[in-house]
Amino acid sequence: MSEWAGKRYWLVGASEGLGEALAHKMSAAGVELVLSARSEDKLHDLAEALPGRAKVVTVDVSDTESIKAAFAAAGQIDGVVQLAGVYWPFGAKNWDAAQATMMADVNFTGAMRLMGVVVPEFVQQDRGHIVLTGSLSGFRGLPGAAAYTASKAAVMTLAESLYADLHKTNVKVQLVNPGFVRTRLTDKNDFNMPFIMEPEQAAQQVFEHMNTESFKRSFPTLFSWVFRGSQFLPDWLYYRLFA
Repeated sequence: MSEWAGKRYWLVGASEGLGEALAHKMSAAGVELVLSARSEDKLHDLAEALPGRAKVVTVDVSDTESIKAAFAAAGQIDGVVQLAGVYWPFGAKNWDAAQATMMADVNFTGAMRLMGVVVPEFVQQDRGHIVLTGSLSGFRGLPGAAAYTASKAAVMTLAESLYADLHKTNVKVQLVNPGFVRTRLTDKNDFNMPFIMEPEQAAQQVFEHMNTESFKRSFPTLFSWVFRGSQFLPDWLYYRLFA
């Protein structure tokens, strides 16, 4: 169990959904928060609703200079949680090049830009906590979601590589892989979403994981077995079942 009182964390992608719910969890535990996203009004509303101290710093993770400026404005932090993401539901048969590129640029390259300012600082001071957000969809390619699954798979590999480099240091790296979480993004889906969670339920899973020394948590557990198990299927069987 981590000691949270007095810690200072930067939540990137905190304005709604899972990020907003996690902010409430962490603030109630005594964490001082730096809240970042593009929507300044939503961030200020969230900051006012939290029980603890919170600072608002707007950021656009698709812009390197914006990330650098936000990191400087955030000040000294003990940890960072990467939550920013965009999503549109489409696959190869109805490809939207602009939306596909935006998913790659926000979901993955945004995480890479964020690590570009955080990782060197944490490595230099040999202290810090990094939490990256993947997805159950990132374990293996899925139909109708090429751009999104690719962006999340990239984040998951990034987290795995950072953990490989840093697990014997005092920089703690963790990965969370949620399934469906009821948000503005999943409201775009017109298909059944098994085991869909409310943001507060997902935030509880993330915060519980942050209290452990484990690297990865995929949830909901039963649903995650489908995706984790699919990695062991031969291609001919996997695509017969999932495509």
